[in-house]
Amino acid sequence: MYGTLTSRKGKVFAGAALVAASALVLAGCSTGGGGDPTTEPTGTTEPGTSAPSGEALTLKLGSLLPQTGSLSFLGPPMESGVLLAVEEVNAADAGITIDYTPADEGDTKNKVFETSIESLRGKGITALIGAASSGVSKLILDGNVEAGIMQISPSNTSPDFTAWKDNGLYFRTAPSDLLQGEVLGNLIADDGHASLAVLYQNDAYGSGLDKAITETFEGAGGEVVEHQTFNVGDTQFDAQIQAVVAANPDAVAIVSYEEFKALAPALVSAGITADQMYLVDGNLSNYGTDMSIDLTGAQGTRPGPKLEDDFTDRLQAAWTGAGNSEVKDFTYAAEAYDGVILTALAALAAGSTDGADMAAKMAEISGGTGKGEKCTDFAGCAALLAEGKTIDYDGYSGDVTFDENGDPKGAAIGTYKYEADNLATRTD
Repeated sequence: MYGTLTSRKGKVFAGAALVAASALVLAGCSTGGGGDPTTEPTGTTEPGTSAPSGEALTLKLGSLLPQTGSLSFLGPPMESGVLLAVEEVNAADAGITIDYTPADEGDTKNKVFETSIESLRGKGITALIGAASSGVSKLILDGNVEAGIMQISPSNTSPDFTAWKDNGLYFRTAPSDLLQGEVLGNLIADDGHASLAVLYQNDAYGSGLDKAITETFEGAGGEVVEHQTFNVGDTQFDAQIQAVVAANPDAVAIVSYEEFKALAPALVSAGITADQMYLVDGNLSNYGTDMSIDLTGAQGTRPGPKLEDDFTDRLQAAWTGAGNSEVKDFTYAAEAYDGVILTALAALAAGSTDGADMAAKMAEISGGTGKGEKCTDFAGCAALLAEGKTIDYDGYSGDVTFDENGDPKGAAIGTYKYEADNLATRTD
């Protein structure tokens, strides 16, 4: 079910929460081997240019998503979403073909993204899906703006992007951390906890969620009794955990990426039980046997609505068909898929694959401006555009509807709880 995020005594309530704009301030490449995901162009125009009437467009699209580094476990869902969308756009034969090049984002520690983004720019891409990490996007966005590349991230959640000077070239299909922090802070308070410790990574993602969780939890009458930070890639957390235990909190919110695999066992060894732990999108995963402790009772939040129809089956078919192992969960797969579909539709609406031209159409085709006709798949939307109509695309990640800052005006936040076998089940 969906509920509207509304304030009551300083609290915002949501299971899967459909949030209003006023609350907003968040492949084809195998991660380890597999088939060649690159789709060869068949169009008749040079990338980044307008097509003469009746001729097809060719969009040179790149992705910068994590195949290595601390977010690598989130790479397959997003890359599979991109791959499926590219395949479906090209199969539709609707006046645009995507020439797709994937690249490894890595993370802010291994800095693989530095080589990857230069390679993508050198290939002449005019649109980019990624980066996954807000920290990486902050390091590449200005260069993309200078190069005229439209960037759309499936998972950037830092509030800083709302006011970024991006010449209108930056978009994201995931909501700001302010929303997820509100939902998680209220979840912890609603569970009856009066005191909270926040253990978070020292970057834009971690500090943004720490602030949002703290403000919401304390606004609901609780007290955050300890804040502890660590660096992305750290493997030892003794000092931080000692400080958390000494504060004797009722609950612990952990904002991390794959460091959670080391943090969770260390917390349990120090006396923190799994049902006291609250996770976020960066570490909420179906760990299975990859986690050395029993997570039963741990809870968390993750942006995204419940996935409908056969989307996950199509996604798995595309991903495994490229020689990859099955995707374990679908974190930000829908957001990545919609990013590609929206980009292709913007190109058709503009009659151009130039970054600025596509960006100028993103609000319109998502329903942010104008009164477009609702459509929910690429082929159907493309057919309406071919008839000269204005469209309003609603996708698997939700209504999207970009505002003037490139943020989605609304978003769903799901709540999850770990049950047997370290698998997280959606509870809203």
